[in-house]
Amino acid sequence: MDVSFAYFVQQVLSNPALAVTTLLTLGVIFVNGWTDAPNAIATCVTTRCMRVRSAVIMAAVFNFLGVFLMTQFNASVASTISNMVDFGGDTDAALIALCAALFSIVVYSVGASMLGIPTSESHSLIAGLTGAAIAIHGGVDAVDMGEWVKVLYGLAASLLFGFAMGWIVCKIVTLICAGFDRRRTNGFFTGAQIVGAAAMSFMHGAQDGQKFIGVLFLGMAFCNGQPSVAGVVIPVWLMILCSTIMGVGTSVGGEKIIKSVGMDMVKLEKYQGFSADLSSALCLLVMTVLGVPVSTTHTKTSAIMGVGAVRRLSAINFGVVRDMMLTWVFTFPGCGIISFIMAKLFMVVF
Repeated sequence: MDVSFAYFVQQVLSNPALAVTTLLTLGVIFVNGWTDAPNAIATCVTTRCMRVRSAVIMAAVFNFLGVFLMTQFNASVASTISNMVDFGGDTDAALIALCAALFSIVVYSVGASMLGIPTSESHSLIAGLTGAAIAIHGGVDAVDMGEWVKVLYGLAASLLFGFAMGWIVCKIVTLICAGFDRRRTNGFFTGAQIVGAAAMSFMHGAQDGQKFIGVLFLGMAFCNGQPSVAGVVIPVWLMILCSTIMGVGTSVGGEKIIKSVGMDMVKLEKYQGFSADLSSALCLLVMTVLGVPVSTTHTKTSAIMGVGAVRRLSAINFGVVRDMMLTWVFTFPGCGIISFIMAKLFMVVF
């Protein structure tokens, strides 16, 4: 399989289906950087450690580095996404179905983000791929349950592990700093939280960037007449392309989401913001190394809830949490159904 940049450009120019797939994938990556990446810097901004514009620029840079560097060292998340479903042996039809899956993600993600509610592009992607694969394959046999079950593990882990780590880290920080002067610790945690937000941005890129690299890589394989990407090494130019687009998407902002995550759900102080950033970054690192695709939104918001629970459970605004959970619950059937319908429609039209 030829994975050179020159060959890819040639195929994009000569194959409309691959061109649409590429544009939609890059569009989803852009939307992910726009709507999901602000979660990484939400606490840093709302605790007044950084101004919004400075934090957004920092997040864009570290998203780029996360996608590019982690994919070179460990691309297991991209591999999980690429092998999760079977689009069948007809690679032309598979490429059309992949377009439908990406289209459903864009529609769902943009609609939810307009309401200022953090979405999970990770789960949108998984639902979209699954719905399209079922449509083209004609049944659930299209789903590789050995890979798909990692999604369920990730769903549980991001909630439980995120909450537990947030509580533990914040509790340790509280005990260590109990006898310290508040002004001096605030100065320390201002800098520490900036480092934590940078780490969270890096791990967001490492997790979510790999997912979409896996999708675009799958599209390249279909265009080459190959039904899978097993054994093929991801090219460096693809990492650079995807990480750059995500960084640009992050630079757009997402202030409504920053407010929703960092202010409406729990009122945080600097040491709490640091605890939430550090714990969620550690969770994402473990999941990425294990090759388990998780939602960075799930992980960060769960960590924030864990941090808030150290003080008291009433510190958490469960109304905001309820709205987020409803959005996540509807993601799988919503994106899956849209993708299924669009895959059937695209195969008839094209």
